[in-house]
Amino acid sequence: MRALLSRFGLMLACAVLVLWSLVPVYWAFATSLTPTPDLTASQVHFFPQTLTFDHYAKLFGIGTTMANDTMVWQQFRAALVNSIVTSLGATILCVALAAAGGYAFVRLNFPGRTVIFILVVATFAIPGYTVLIPLYRIMTTLRLVDTYLGVTLIYVSAFLPLSLWLMRSVYQSLPLSIEEAAQIDGASRLYILARIVLPMAAPGLVAAAIITFLGAWGQFMVPLIFSPTMATKPLTILVPEFATKNFVDYGLINAAGSVAIIVPTLIVIFLNRYLVSGLVAGAVK
Repeated sequence: MRALLSRFGLMLACAVLVLWSLVPVYWAFATSLTPTPDLTASQVHFFPQTLTFDHYAKLFGIGTTMANDTMVWQQFRAALVNSIVTSLGATILCVALAAAGGYAFVRLNFPGRTVIFILVVATFAIPGYTVLIPLYRIMTTLRLVDTYLGVTLIYVSAFLPLSLWLMRSVYQSLPLSIEEAAQIDGASRLYILARIVLPMAAPGLVAAAIITFLGAWGQFMVPLIFSPTMATKPLTILVPEFATKNFVDYGLINAAGSVAIIVPTLIVIFLNRYLVSGLVAGAVK
């Protein structure tokens, strides 16, 4: 009886957690399909009484004739491209640096190896807002504000310590005997890393890529400060701007938000097993 109650309590807690997480997502999607007059009605309906795709049509510039609607599509398209470019750029650069740096911290002996690693990983605990002012001065001096390179480098500096720590744990779990055998056969260190170590560390690389991409995709504070114009402004900054001083377009905001969560949702659904295997790769030796 006690086991049955414990299982029931666990299932109930999981159900509450799932509802707590998914109800806001459903509400955003339902709002995006609700006509604007119904959104401002006094009576709120959990299910849309009338379905409409006008918000998505306006968002993607389908059948629009007004200049304002055309501007919405242009801004959304530019912001979507900016989010993809900066997130992918940060992911590629961060994974490459973590793959090489993690291997160096595990397999190469150099003075201060442990101290340097601790200092690099410790930066992950520093709150981002504490370094915004000096970082902005540096970026302004280097003329990297409102550029893809500047935003990407900030993302890399934010997520590299976690990726480096993850890859170091993965390399530590790999058998050293395989690398020693390759060295006896005359293979160089670079060849061993590229052809032997990295394929075995693939789960960790995928996990680091997923963490970096999702983190960069959902950033708000960094692009709010360092991406002031449409040149590099991502979706996370554009969507709140649909709420103007005199009118809040709830349908358009939720339509844009629903589109923005498609990419991270697909990544989590299809690459979740790689993320889990990568995170636990360093737990078993």
